[in-house]
Amino acid sequence: MNEKTKKTGLVCEGGAMRGLFTAGVLDVFLENDISFDGMVGVSAGATFGCNYKSRQIGRTIRYSLQFANDKRFGSFESLIKTGDLFDVEFCYHTLPNEIFPFDWDTFLDNPMKFYLVATDVKTGKPVYHEIKDRGDNELEWMRASASMPLVSKPVHVDGYELLDGGISNSIPLEFFEHIGYNRNVVILTQDSDYRKPAMKGLPAAKLLLKKQPAIYTAMEQRHIMYNAQLDYINKREQSGEIFVIRPPKPLDIKRTEHDTDELERVYKLGRSTATEALSDIKDFLNKP
Repeated sequence: MNEKTKKTGLVCEGGAMRGLFTAGVLDVFLENDISFDGMVGVSAGATFGCNYKSRQIGRTIRYSLQFANDKRFGSFESLIKTGDLFDVEFCYHTLPNEIFPFDWDTFLDNPMKFYLVATDVKTGKPVYHEIKDRGDNELEWMRASASMPLVSKPVHVDGYELLDGGISNSIPLEFFEHIGYNRNVVILTQDSDYRKPAMKGLPAAKLLLKKQPAIYTAMEQRHIMYNAQLDYINKREQSGEIFVIRPPKPLDIKRTEHDTDELERVYKLGRSTATEALSDIKDFLNKP
């Protein structure tokens, strides 16, 4: 590959609180000056991953630990009260604007491009969005990418009605390759033996999603899409065309984990996994 045409990319899977594994990896990247030309995140891979572009080391784990037992930060109380498992006003306005300010200046000054994935409620297809401005509209795109079906209201932004990006494109490596990123690091939040099973409770989900039939269809087929993506990633990894970082064992953490010891365990595992792979990652990114 000609050095002039090399374009490095970072692809971050979601997975709710499994995303703290990714947060640990990204903090190690920041501490060791590992950079990329572009990044794409899905769900937690976007909402946690944005701190990599803003270079805010430790921000994700700090607010996750501080608000682990706050009912506004992922609880059924919030779901009943607001219609969203994660209280929108708190998580996407109060927290990033007042309590743990998101560094928009650094985010926008960083030349790395940042994309996220959401799912169009009307079609069930992925929508890709590059964040290149600041403010509440872009935070709505972040929210859309992480708005899990059945426990979140659809997000209306820029003419779209959107839900979680993982429904339609859980690991957007092929998207990144398609737009020109040809030296990619992929951060997964499942171990190497994982295969996604078919969704449980499909009849109930079909009833609950009767006004969102395209979302139901995408969820019904999600395990097929996801496992095909794993097959593709494994093939690309074995040929040396991508570098994959994944947990060495199942993370075994709840999607809305409130135990701070568990949150910190997963974050530290991401850190240790990235630290062990640092030399190989640098070699992969720097090879001609």
